[in-house]
Amino acid sequence: MGAQWKHKGRIETSAKRGQVISKMVKEIIMATKGGDPDPNNNTRLKAAVEAAKKASVPRDNIERAIKKGAGLLDPVEYELVTFEGFTPHKVPLIVECLTENRNRTSADIRNLFHKGALGVSGSVSYLFTRYGMVVATHPDARQDPEEAAIEAGAQEVEKTDDGIQFLCEMNDLAGMAKTLQNMGWHISASEFVYVPKSPVEDLNETQKKEVTEFLGNLDDNDDVHRIYAALK
Repeated sequence: MGAQWKHKGRIETSAKRGQVISKMVKEIIMATKGGDPDPNNNTRLKAAVEAAKKASVPRDNIERAIKKGAGLLDPVEYELVTFEGFTPHKVPLIVECLTENRNRTSADIRNLFHKGALGVSGSVSYLFTRYGMVVATHPDARQDPEEAAIEAGAQEVEKTDDGIQFLCEMNDLAGMAKTLQNMGWHISASEFVYVPKSPVEDLNETQKKEVTEFLGNLDDNDDVHRIYAALK
């Protein structure tokens, strides 16, 4: 499980849809701030823009987000704040937030963790490995992901519901994404992720439901950007 935990059925109401759009806009802003404002030269930004288009985020919202990230409109200063802890039934968890108010976000996260256990920095992260990740598909079904992984310098490759997931050292992410793109792969995600070393597998259905509800409540917070749970 290299990608972040995803809240299934996320776009169910207009309120939930508004949260999804807000999170996508934040990702576009951060992707622009971290690189070239031209999606053709910035794989993370290109993936964020295409994901936003797929979710029917209005074009104006996308363009404004890019301009904000590039400093062409009123600047938005988001801070990345990371929290570590455990869900109910002791599933290790890392939560990344993008916020303009650290104190507000910290208070919100502490409240949301009342059924779990919020830890200090380093209390859980050692149970994960930090990787660069690209998720991609290829229009030619005969394309061999293993060969592509070798050429692009990926350490691991795995088929997922969203496509083929390629993992690499963090410093190699930009190069791997560019190589895959040049090979004709369509990139839907390009980011740094936490991959659990030993995912929890022995939960019963009731426990899994409680963990999923806990994660869903976290994901409903506007400042929560990425959730990584060591759940099989």
